[in-house]
Amino acid sequence: MRIPLSAPDIHESDIEAVCRVLRSPQLSLGPKLEEFERSIASYTGAPDAVAVSSGTSGLHLCIRALGIGAGDEVLVPSFTFIAAANAIRFEGALPVFVDIEPQTLNIDPAKIEAAITSRTRAIMAVHTFGCPAEMSSILEIARARGLPIIEDACEAIGAEYDKRKTGTIGDIGVFAFYPNKQITTGEGGAIVMRDSKLAARLRTLRNQGRNSSSDWFDCSELGYNYRISEMNCALGVEQMKRIDDVLARREAVARSYHSRLSGNPNLVVPGLSVPRRRISWFVYVVRLSSRFDRNQRDQIWREMRSRGIACGRYFAPIHLQPIYRADASFSGHADLSNTEAIADRVLALPFFNQITESQIDEVCVILEKLAV
Repeated sequence: MRIPLSAPDIHESDIEAVCRVLRSPQLSLGPKLEEFERSIASYTGAPDAVAVSSGTSGLHLCIRALGIGAGDEVLVPSFTFIAAANAIRFEGALPVFVDIEPQTLNIDPAKIEAAITSRTRAIMAVHTFGCPAEMSSILEIARARGLPIIEDACEAIGAEYDKRKTGTIGDIGVFAFYPNKQITTGEGGAIVMRDSKLAARLRTLRNQGRNSSSDWFDCSELGYNYRISEMNCALGVEQMKRIDDVLARREAVARSYHSRLSGNPNLVVPGLSVPRRRISWFVYVVRLSSRFDRNQRDQIWREMRSRGIACGRYFAPIHLQPIYRADASFSGHADLSNTEAIADRVLALPFFNQITESQIDEVCVILEKLAV
């Protein structure tokens, strides 16, 4: 693609930091891991952070550490990356899909209460595309029902709700640092929490069930290899040093798109601001107006790609994915009409730190020619 959908922003200082680790004798579970965890905790205001191999592994460890298991249910939106639901299933629990708000594309608090059953054990609030979910309403429901909140902030590092960083509002939160994210470690993630005992448990689970005070070969419980290397952490440390500049740049890109596209009646563009929230711009996703259908959206997607412009058709609803449609456990889902209607018309545009104004112009000109 001449204009990619995303691109990591790697500086020479990042490369040199990774090279310094490669020249050292310790490539895993070393000082860069601890430094990276401290930087995440300090930035978010969380008492502790546990770095892991990916956002998916972080979500899985949250489910396990909270004692959620076979037959339990976790409420989650279907309009999100499939890893959110898969992490629930890893422990034999069932994701219960809840519809989304048309404006923010996040889980709709008004639909949560009806989805709660005697088997519900948690609510997973996903901050879709970096826009925080309506956390005050979700917190009220969760507290009344005695349910923990897992924040899937994999797309939302730096986002805020009522001036509190996402990931720190619920009981436990997860970030991801894949190369398309605001900052990257190549592969990697982090979990933030307030409970020190929970943090210790997560570190044990991350490292094959080894307790930090035990002999290397003494495993206290079933664990996983969800460790993250020193090279990844060194990259993360350097990226975190400029996260404020990165978020400001991404907001500027969003504003550039908005200034060009907001007047087009065939497009619904994301709002630049939402009450009580600060958006951390992960992607810029437009929605074709209601007169378009999925086939027309896909045709625009193909035409854009044929001209060297990458676009993304996400998210495809999880409950309509083949692996979920084939499982009778998910056949009786609630009304997900917003999810299905919106998913058929969304299109993610090229969005990365180093995109130029001329590239944004080209994307918008071609999109507007096709979306007629």
